[in-house]
Amino acid sequence: MPPAGDRGGNADVALLFVTRTLRMFGYGFLAVVLVLYLAAIGLSGAEIGLLLALTLLGDAVVSLWLTVHADRIGRRRVLVVGAVLMLVAGIVFVATPVFVVLVVAATMGVLSPSGNEVGPFLAVEQASLSQLIPGRRRTGVFAWYQLAGSFATAAGALVGGIVSQLALGQGAAAPDAYRLVIVGYALVGGALAVLFTRVSAHVEVAPGDAPEVAVRDRLGLHRSRGVVLRMSILFALDAFAGGFVIQSFIAFWFHQRFGVDPAALGLLLAGANLIAGISALAAGRLAARFGLIRTMVFTHLPSNLLLMLVPLMPTLPLAAGTLLVRHAISQMDVPARQSYTMAIVAPDERSAAAGITGIARSLGVAAAPLIAGPLFATAALASLPFLIAGGIKVGYDLLLFRGFSRLHPPEELDD
Repeated sequence: MPPAGDRGGNADVALLFVTRTLRMFGYGFLAVVLVLYLAAIGLSGAEIGLLLALTLLGDAVVSLWLTVHADRIGRRRVLVVGAVLMLVAGIVFVATPVFVVLVVAATMGVLSPSGNEVGPFLAVEQASLSQLIPGRRRTGVFAWYQLAGSFATAAGALVGGIVSQLALGQGAAAPDAYRLVIVGYALVGGALAVLFTRVSAHVEVAPGDAPEVAVRDRLGLHRSRGVVLRMSILFALDAFAGGFVIQSFIAFWFHQRFGVDPAALGLLLAGANLIAGISALAAGRLAARFGLIRTMVFTHLPSNLLLMLVPLMPTLPLAAGTLLVRHAISQMDVPARQSYTMAIVAPDERSAAAGITGIARSLGVAAAPLIAGPLFATAALASLPFLIAGGIKVGYDLLLFRGFSRLHPPEELDD
């Protein structure tokens, strides 16, 4: 892990990496079985799509309020609240199969059906890390942060698949086998709540970082409001496309199309996340040479073309191989995107900016399962989500380059 910068201790940087790792393990752990669990307890494809959409929408609403206030009410407090919401959502999903209750818990709690970040954590942790490290090293640290998350998601997916498969092998009913994994997810939320209480005050906004002339709007922004809103629209478009192929849906598609069992699904998703995490380390070097926006676009674009090829593959090895190749380049844009957002806003806008762009992504992805759920549940249409997602993502890449290629972060101007 990269050492801390000039403005905070190594302990805080290390602790934020630990919480990221533990949380992403929980997300990967859950993603392998969530849709399988919901189907096993009798929910239809439309009900599953609605539940996942409301899950992501609820995460977005809760996270928006928390992140736009985080720099004022305290980043550490927001992180603890998010962890408690994660714990509560897991407990309710374990306790009852009643659809209405699950909808309420999914909407108000923090649950990750995608295997990706949800809740206020990412935005607040990124703002906190940016408080602790110098700008010239931000992209590199974010790449390691992405790597830690990808490895943890991979491990979680692998362990989640193995646990459920072992339970099924011991004669457990499918809902009970999958429920074990959800218990683990709830325990991760409890552990995070404890760990976040150990983060020091170094992660909070320093008094000198708040401009005296700043007049915040209700979103917690001031001079960067226009840029952040423009980025948010594009990020929402990208996330909407990604919502068609969240990991839970990918696992379900491979299970339905090729009969892949939970353990093998966990292994496949683990491999995809490992490859994605390792490849993200290249983002720092690419950004230093070509710039953050070019790194985002020129690595993301070909990965989307590969995504469209996955359902066209006639055999399991070819489909799985194409997915893995796609993941080898699909996440290089993530640390670059996160670093770019932190770079072009004022220090006291960072939590709000990361939160708003993150919430835009959550809102975008929340809409997609309503469409994708019924498509995946219909054999003749199950390939369409991959094609829709890839096509929209290609359009996003082109619009991003057109809109932001001339807006450079300070460290690129200095060079």
